[in-house]
Amino acid sequence: MMLNPQRSLLSELPKMSAASQVERAVLEEEFNWLLREEVHAVLKQLQDILKEASRRFSMPAPGMESQLKQENFILGSSTIDQVKGVLTMQGEALTQADINLKVAKSSQALHFQFREDKQWKLQQIQDARNHVNQALQLLSSRDESYHFKTGAEVNKLMDAVMLQLTRARNRLTTPATMTLPELATSGLMKMFSPPMPGDVMVNFYINLSKLCLTVYQLHVLQPNSTKNFKTSGSSVLHNPGAMFELNNNRFEVSHVHKVECVVPWLNDTLVFFTISLQLCQQLKDKISVFSSFWNYRPF
Repeated sequence: MMLNPQRSLLSELPKMSAASQVERAVLEEEFNWLLREEVHAVLKQLQDILKEASRRFSMPAPGMESQLKQENFILGSSTIDQVKGVLTMQGEALTQADINLKVAKSSQALHFQFREDKQWKLQQIQDARNHVNQALQLLSSRDESYHFKTGAEVNKLMDAVMLQLTRARNRLTTPATMTLPELATSGLMKMFSPPMPGDVMVNFYINLSKLCLTVYQLHVLQPNSTKNFKTSGSSVLHNPGAMFELNNNRFEVSHVHKVECVVPWLNDTLVFFTISLQLCQQLKDKISVFSSFWNYRPF
């Protein structure tokens, strides 16, 4: 007696459907647990990490909770002895700078300090801190009593948090570019006593976990100079030979000196950003595993 293959296949369908329904019910329960429990556990973990990162930006002085801790950093280089600097940092501000410069091709030594009534805000640190605080506000808007209804809702929150963290990290890893005329006319040049001479420019910036000081020495190009004058564009670090025009005078960069030092708490902060971004992505990956089972639902 021959079996009807079509009939045999049809008889298996209810069994497959029942198994599929059980699997679906188990997945549904796991996903509800993810939305109800695990998402909030991750949000709490993120908040703890980012609160620690935010605290790094505003470390209080020991015994003086209302006053930020002052830290001194010595900037130097094993290959450069023309420039040495001691910078005092308090949170996002440089409150004091002491710079010694040996002028190239002469024995002249120049010494500059911030005027006592001046301090320089490091915009990169200020911006990074603001982005961290915005990420914390996003996380605190969904407390433990909040019930996430879909995976898409979780993903939307994670994307918003990751955007703020990426922006915070980028502010520390990508210093702003400036043209030489912008540098020459910046407020930083008016902060020193004695005033900077017209043939010296300085710039401070953060690069990753390092506080950097760049000193440019210039010379004036004479009107009858045979050099092919070409204005340099915007850059974080300009090279010798870069040219610019200011107040009807043409200048060329003759020497560039860059010194730096590591700021340990900035390194900590970058690690916190990396860990937080990984946690966000891991939660999104878990959501996507479930969404592949229910393509018809808005996960």
